[in-house]
Amino acid sequence: MITGEKILVTGVHGAVAFPLARALAADNEVWGAARFTDPATRAKVDDAGITAHAVDVAGGDYVGLPDDFTYVLHLAYFRGGTDAFEESFRTNAEGTGLLLQHCRNAKAALVMSSHVIYTPTDDPSHPHREDEPVGGMRAPWAATAPSAKVAEESVARFCARAFDLPVTIARLNTVYGPDPRYMPSMNALAVARGDTVVTRGEPCPHSPIHIDDMTRQLEPLLAAASTPATVVNWCGDDVVTQQEWSELAATVAGTTAEVTVREVPGAPCQNVGDPTKRQSITGPCRSDFATAYRESVTALLASVA
Repeated sequence: MITGEKILVTGVHGAVAFPLARALAADNEVWGAARFTDPATRAKVDDAGITAHAVDVAGGDYVGLPDDFTYVLHLAYFRGGTDAFEESFRTNAEGTGLLLQHCRNAKAALVMSSHVIYTPTDDPSHPHREDEPVGGMRAPWAATAPSAKVAEESVARFCARAFDLPVTIARLNTVYGPDPRYMPSMNALAVARGDTVVTRGEPCPHSPIHIDDMTRQLEPLLAAASTPATVVNWCGDDVVTQQEWSELAATVAGTTAEVTVREVPGAPCQNVGDPTKRQSITGPCRSDFATAYRESVTALLASVA
Protein backbone atom coordinates (compact mmCIF):
# COMPACT_ATOMS: atom_id res chain seq x y z
CA MET A 1 0.00 0.00 0.00
CA ILE A 2 1.16 3.56 -0.68
CA THR A 3 2.58 5.35 2.35
CA GLY A 4 4.05 8.75 3.15
CA GLU A 5 2.74 10.53 0.05
CA LYS A 6 0.69 13.66 -0.56
CA ILE A 7 -2.28 12.60 -2.68
CA LEU A 8 -5.11 14.47 -4.37
CA VAL A 9 -8.39 12.63 -5.03
CA THR A 10 -11.01 14.46 -7.11
CA GLY A 11 -14.69 13.63 -6.91
CA VAL A 12 -13.81 12.40 -3.44
CA HIS A 13 -17.35 11.83 -2.19
CA GLY A 14 -18.15 9.40 -5.02
CA ALA A 15 -18.97 5.74 -4.46
CA VAL A 16 -15.57 4.67 -5.80
CA ALA A 17 -13.42 7.66 -4.89
CA PHE A 18 -14.37 7.86 -1.20
CA PRO A 19 -13.36 4.34 -0.10
CA LEU A 20 -10.10 4.67 -2.05
CA ALA A 21 -9.33 8.04 -0.45
CA ARG A 22 -10.31 6.79 3.00
CA ALA A 23 -7.96 3.82 2.69
CA LEU A 24 -5.11 6.02 1.49
CA ALA A 25 -5.67 8.52 4.31
CA ALA A 26 -4.55 5.94 6.88
CA ASP A 27 -0.89 6.33 5.83
CA ASN A 28 -0.76 9.41 3.60
CA GLU A 29 -1.73 13.07 3.49
CA VAL A 30 -4.86 12.98 1.35
CA TRP A 31 -6.74 15.95 -0.04
CA GLY A 32 -10.22 15.48 -1.45
CA ALA A 33 -11.47 17.90 -4.10
CA ALA A 34 -15.14 18.32 -4.99
CA ARG A 35 -17.76 21.06 -5.14
CA PHE A 36 -19.06 20.14 -1.65
CA THR A 37 -22.48 21.72 -2.03
CA ASP A 38 -23.75 19.46 0.77
CA PRO A 39 -22.23 20.21 4.23
CA ALA A 40 -22.89 16.62 5.35
CA THR A 41 -20.76 15.30 2.51
CA ARG A 42 -17.89 17.58 3.48
CA ALA A 43 -18.18 16.48 7.10
CA LYS A 44 -18.03 12.82 6.03
CA VAL A 45 -14.81 13.49 4.10
CA ASP A 46 -13.26 15.43 6.98
CA ASP A 47 -14.21 12.71 9.46
CA ALA A 48 -12.32 10.18 7.30
CA GLY A 49 -9.08 12.07 7.82
CA ILE A 50 -9.17 13.64 4.37
CA THR A 51 -8.58 17.36 3.84
CA ALA A 52 -11.70 18.54 2.01
CA HIS A 53 -11.16 21.33 -0.51
CA ALA A 54 -14.03 22.87 -2.47
CA VAL A 55 -13.18 23.32 -6.13
CA ASP A 56 -14.90 23.40 -9.49
CA VAL A 57 -12.59 21.25 -11.60
CA ALA A 58 -13.92 22.74 -14.84
CA GLY A 59 -13.44 26.30 -13.65
CA GLY A 60 -9.68 26.03 -13.35
CA ASP A 61 -9.60 28.28 -10.28
CA TYR A 62 -7.57 26.25 -7.81
CA VAL A 63 -6.93 28.93 -5.21
CA GLY A 64 -5.74 27.29 -2.01
CA LEU A 65 -5.21 23.90 -3.63
CA PRO A 66 -1.55 22.85 -3.38
CA ASP A 67 0.38 21.99 -6.51
CA ASP A 68 2.92 19.72 -4.84
CA PHE A 69 0.93 16.49 -4.75
CA THR A 70 3.02 13.40 -5.41
CA TYR A 71 0.06 11.40 -6.75
CA VAL A 72 -3.25 12.41 -8.32
CA LEU A 73 -6.37 10.26 -8.59
CA HIS A 74 -8.73 12.07 -10.93
CA LEU A 75 -12.16 10.52 -10.46
CA ALA A 76 -14.38 13.62 -10.74
CA TYR A 77 -16.89 13.18 -13.53
CA PHE A 78 -20.00 14.85 -14.91
CA ARG A 79 -22.68 12.96 -16.81
CA GLY A 80 -25.90 14.27 -18.27
CA GLY A 81 -28.56 14.05 -20.94
CA THR A 82 -28.67 15.32 -24.48
CA ASP A 83 -28.86 18.94 -23.30
CA ALA A 84 -25.62 18.73 -21.30
CA PHE A 85 -22.85 18.14 -23.84
CA GLU A 86 -21.31 21.58 -23.34
CA GLU A 87 -21.01 21.14 -19.58
CA SER A 88 -19.84 17.56 -20.04
CA PHE A 89 -16.93 18.49 -22.30
CA ARG A 90 -16.03 21.49 -20.15
CA THR A 91 -15.88 19.36 -17.00
CA ASN A 92 -14.58 16.03 -18.26
CA ALA A 93 -12.20 17.15 -21.01
CA GLU A 94 -11.14 20.72 -20.23
CA GLY A 95 -11.31 20.09 -16.49
CA THR A 96 -8.97 17.12 -16.79
CA GLY A 97 -6.45 19.23 -18.69
CA LEU A 98 -6.59 22.09 -16.22
CA LEU A 99 -6.20 19.75 -13.25
CA LEU A 100 -3.25 17.84 -14.70
CA GLN A 101 -1.62 21.13 -15.65
CA HIS A 102 -1.96 22.28 -12.04
CA CYS A 103 -0.49 18.99 -10.77
CA ARG A 104 2.04 18.47 -13.56
CA ASN A 105 4.94 17.93 -11.14
CA ALA A 106 3.37 14.82 -9.58
CA LYS A 107 5.10 11.46 -9.72
CA ALA A 108 2.05 10.01 -11.47
CA ALA A 109 -1.65 10.51 -12.10
CA LEU A 110 -4.46 8.00 -12.50
CA VAL A 111 -7.34 9.24 -14.66
CA MET A 112 -10.56 7.26 -14.41
CA SER A 113 -12.21 6.38 -17.69
CA SER A 114 -14.96 3.84 -18.32
CA HIS A 115 -15.80 0.68 -20.20
CA VAL A 116 -18.57 2.73 -21.84
CA ILE A 117 -15.87 4.01 -24.18
CA TYR A 118 -15.75 0.80 -26.27
CA THR A 119 -17.49 0.38 -29.62
CA PRO A 120 -20.22 -2.25 -29.17
CA THR A 121 -20.00 -5.67 -30.83
CA ASP A 122 -22.72 -8.22 -31.58
CA ASP A 123 -21.20 -10.78 -29.20
CA PRO A 124 -22.37 -10.10 -25.62
CA SER A 125 -19.49 -12.14 -24.18
CA HIS A 126 -16.76 -10.39 -26.18
CA PRO A 127 -13.94 -9.24 -23.83
CA HIS A 128 -12.85 -5.79 -24.95
CA ARG A 129 -9.09 -5.17 -25.13
CA GLU A 130 -7.47 -1.81 -24.63
CA ASP A 131 -6.41 -1.60 -28.29
CA GLU A 132 -9.93 -2.05 -29.67
CA PRO A 133 -12.09 0.68 -31.31
CA VAL A 134 -13.78 3.25 -29.08
CA GLY A 135 -16.85 5.43 -29.54
CA GLY A 136 -20.30 4.71 -30.92
CA MET A 137 -22.03 3.44 -27.81
CA ARG A 138 -25.28 5.20 -26.92
CA ALA A 139 -26.43 5.26 -23.33
CA PRO A 140 -29.80 7.02 -22.91
CA TRP A 141 -29.37 7.19 -19.11
CA ALA A 142 -26.14 9.17 -19.60
CA ALA A 143 -26.08 10.47 -23.14
CA THR A 144 -22.82 12.38 -22.72
CA ALA A 145 -20.84 9.49 -21.22
CA PRO A 146 -19.27 7.80 -24.27
CA SER A 147 -18.13 10.96 -26.04
CA ALA A 148 -17.04 12.59 -22.78
CA LYS A 149 -14.77 9.69 -21.89
CA VAL A 150 -13.19 9.68 -25.36
CA ALA A 151 -12.52 13.40 -24.94
CA GLU A 152 -11.19 12.98 -21.41
CA GLU A 153 -8.80 10.23 -22.45
CA SER A 154 -7.55 12.35 -25.34
CA VAL A 155 -6.78 15.27 -23.05
CA ALA A 156 -5.10 13.00 -20.50
CA ARG A 157 -2.91 11.53 -23.23
CA PHE A 158 -1.93 15.03 -24.33
CA CYS A 159 -1.07 16.07 -20.78
CA ALA A 160 1.14 13.03 -20.27
CA ARG A 161 3.24 14.04 -23.26
CA ALA A 162 3.05 17.84 -22.91
CA PHE A 163 3.94 17.92 -19.20
CA ASP A 164 6.07 14.76 -19.12
CA LEU A 165 3.62 13.54 -16.50
CA PRO A 166 3.31 9.75 -16.10
CA VAL A 167 -0.38 8.86 -16.51
CA THR A 168 -2.45 5.72 -16.17
CA ILE A 169 -5.88 5.81 -17.82
CA ALA A 170 -8.04 3.18 -16.11
CA ARG A 171 -11.20 2.08 -17.92
CA LEU A 172 -13.53 1.11 -15.09
CA ASN A 173 -15.95 -1.77 -15.35
CA THR A 174 -18.69 -2.60 -12.82
CA VAL A 175 -17.77 -2.10 -9.15
CA TYR A 176 -19.26 -4.12 -6.31
CA GLY A 177 -19.08 -4.06 -2.54
CA PRO A 178 -21.40 -3.06 0.32
CA ASP A 179 -22.08 0.49 -0.92
CA PRO A 180 -25.74 0.81 -2.03
CA ARG A 181 -24.72 3.01 -4.99
CA TYR A 182 -23.04 0.18 -6.92
CA MET A 183 -25.15 -1.50 -9.62
CA PRO A 184 -24.91 -5.02 -8.11
CA SER A 185 -25.94 -3.52 -4.76
CA MET A 186 -28.95 -1.75 -6.27
CA ASN A 187 -29.97 -5.03 -7.87
CA ALA A 188 -29.57 -6.85 -4.55
CA LEU A 189 -31.78 -4.33 -2.76
CA ALA A 190 -34.40 -4.69 -5.48
CA VAL A 191 -34.34 -8.48 -5.11
CA ALA A 192 -34.67 -8.18 -1.31
CA ARG A 193 -37.72 -5.92 -1.74
CA GLY A 194 -39.29 -8.28 -4.24
CA ASP A 195 -38.91 -5.78 -7.09
CA THR A 196 -38.02 -6.75 -10.63
CA VAL A 197 -34.44 -6.27 -11.82
CA VAL A 198 -34.32 -4.77 -15.30
CA THR A 199 -31.43 -5.76 -17.57
CA ARG A 200 -30.56 -4.92 -21.17
CA GLY A 201 -30.11 -8.44 -22.52
CA GLU A 202 -30.16 -12.19 -21.95
CA PRO A 203 -27.48 -12.64 -20.85
CA CYS A 204 -26.03 -9.31 -19.69
CA PRO A 205 -22.42 -10.07 -18.68
CA HIS A 206 -20.04 -7.81 -16.74
CA SER A 207 -16.48 -8.04 -15.40
CA PRO A 208 -17.18 -6.85 -11.83
CA ILE A 209 -14.36 -5.78 -9.54
CA HIS A 210 -14.56 -5.49 -5.75
CA ILE A 211 -13.74 -2.12 -4.24
CA ASP A 212 -11.20 -3.85 -1.96
CA ASP A 213 -9.33 -5.18 -5.00
CA MET A 214 -9.33 -1.68 -6.45
CA THR A 215 -7.75 -0.39 -3.25
CA ARG A 216 -5.06 -3.06 -3.38
CA GLN A 217 -4.36 -2.35 -7.06
CA LEU A 218 -3.86 1.40 -6.73
CA GLU A 219 -0.14 1.22 -6.03
CA PRO A 220 0.82 -0.97 -9.03
CA LEU A 221 -1.47 0.97 -11.36
CA LEU A 222 0.21 4.22 -10.36
CA ALA A 223 3.60 2.57 -10.69
CA ALA A 224 2.64 1.60 -14.25
CA ALA A 225 1.91 5.22 -15.22
CA SER A 226 3.97 6.34 -18.18
CA THR A 227 4.57 8.88 -20.92
CA PRO A 228 2.82 8.24 -23.31
CA ALA A 229 -0.03 7.24 -21.04
CA THR A 230 -0.70 3.65 -20.00
CA VAL A 231 -4.27 2.54 -20.83
CA VAL A 232 -5.70 -0.41 -18.92
CA ASN A 233 -9.05 -2.04 -18.21
CA TRP A 234 -9.85 -1.76 -14.50
CA CYS A 235 -12.06 -4.81 -14.32
CA GLY A 236 -12.30 -8.02 -12.37
CA ASP A 237 -11.10 -11.46 -13.41
CA ASP A 238 -14.55 -13.11 -13.43
CA VAL A 239 -17.34 -12.66 -15.97
CA VAL A 240 -20.71 -12.58 -14.22
CA THR A 241 -24.12 -11.81 -15.67
CA GLN A 242 -26.63 -9.50 -14.07
CA GLN A 243 -28.97 -12.47 -13.95
CA GLU A 244 -26.40 -14.54 -12.04
CA TRP A 245 -25.70 -11.96 -9.36
CA SER A 246 -29.42 -11.34 -8.91
CA GLU A 247 -29.86 -15.04 -8.21
CA LEU A 248 -26.99 -14.92 -5.72
CA ALA A 249 -28.59 -11.96 -3.98
CA ALA A 250 -31.84 -13.88 -3.71
CA THR A 251 -30.12 -16.75 -1.90
CA VAL A 252 -28.85 -14.26 0.70
CA ALA A 253 -32.10 -12.32 1.00
CA GLY A 254 -34.29 -15.43 1.06
CA THR A 255 -36.37 -14.18 -1.84
CA THR A 256 -36.82 -14.99 -5.52
CA ALA A 257 -35.01 -13.05 -8.21
CA GLU A 258 -37.30 -11.63 -10.87
CA VAL A 259 -35.27 -10.40 -13.84
CA THR A 260 -36.75 -8.91 -17.00
CA VAL A 261 -35.02 -7.92 -20.21
CA ARG A 262 -35.65 -4.48 -21.65
CA GLU A 263 -33.50 -3.83 -24.68
CA VAL A 264 -32.27 -0.28 -25.21
CA PRO A 265 -31.53 0.72 -28.82
CA GLY A 266 -27.87 1.67 -29.16
CA ALA A 267 -26.93 0.39 -25.72
CA PRO A 268 -25.15 -2.98 -25.79
CA CYS A 269 -25.93 -5.81 -23.37
CA GLN A 270 -22.18 -6.46 -23.07
CA ASN A 271 -19.85 -5.05 -20.45
CA VAL A 272 -16.94 -7.48 -20.46
CA GLY A 273 -13.34 -6.34 -20.24
CA ASP A 274 -10.20 -8.32 -21.01
CA PRO A 275 -8.24 -8.32 -17.71
CA THR A 276 -4.97 -9.60 -19.22
CA LYS A 277 -3.11 -6.30 -19.23
CA ARG A 278 -4.31 -5.36 -15.77
CA GLN A 279 -3.30 -8.76 -14.44
CA SER A 280 0.22 -8.21 -15.82
CA ILE A 281 0.39 -5.01 -13.76
CA THR A 282 -1.46 -5.91 -10.55
CA GLY A 283 -1.58 -9.68 -10.48
CA PRO A 284 -4.92 -11.47 -10.04
CA CYS A 285 -7.82 -10.14 -8.01
CA ARG A 286 -8.02 -11.60 -4.53
CA SER A 287 -11.80 -11.49 -4.21
CA ASP A 288 -13.76 -14.47 -5.48
CA PHE A 289 -16.96 -12.96 -6.84
CA ALA A 290 -19.47 -15.45 -5.45
CA THR A 291 -18.03 -15.32 -1.93
CA ALA A 292 -17.34 -11.58 -1.85
CA TYR A 293 -20.71 -10.67 -3.34
CA ARG A 294 -22.60 -12.75 -0.79
CA GLU A 295 -20.64 -11.00 1.97
CA SER A 296 -21.39 -7.60 0.41
CA VAL A 297 -25.10 -8.33 0.13
CA THR A 298 -25.23 -9.56 3.72
CA ALA A 299 -23.57 -6.34 4.94
CA LEU A 300 -25.77 -4.23 2.69
CA LEU A 301 -29.01 -5.78 3.90
CA ALA A 302 -27.90 -5.44 7.53
CA SER A 303 -27.18 -1.73 6.98
CA VAL A 304 -30.69 -1.01 5.69
CA ALA A 305 -32.57 -3.27 8.10
